[in-house]
Amino acid sequence: MTTLKLTQIGNSVGVILPKEILARLKLEKGDMVFVTDTPGGVTITPYDEAFDAQLTAARRIMKQRRNVLRELAK
Repeated sequence: MTTLKLTQIGNSVGVILPKEILARLKLEKGDMVFVTDTPGGVTITPYDEAFDAQLTAARRIMKQRRNVLRELAK
């Protein structure tokens, strides 16, 4: 486990990731990441364009088929 300190970055607050974590995630300056809520907190993972496209398609389908999904849930 790594402890990180929150720091002021302009008008926001951010976390600076050490180079060891960046290397493990295969990230570089300017890369995008996903931040996902989990029961234990949040997870940071590298951005995956294919996964993002799948997630966007799933959200679109869930919105279009909201009533069908609600009935199936019953």
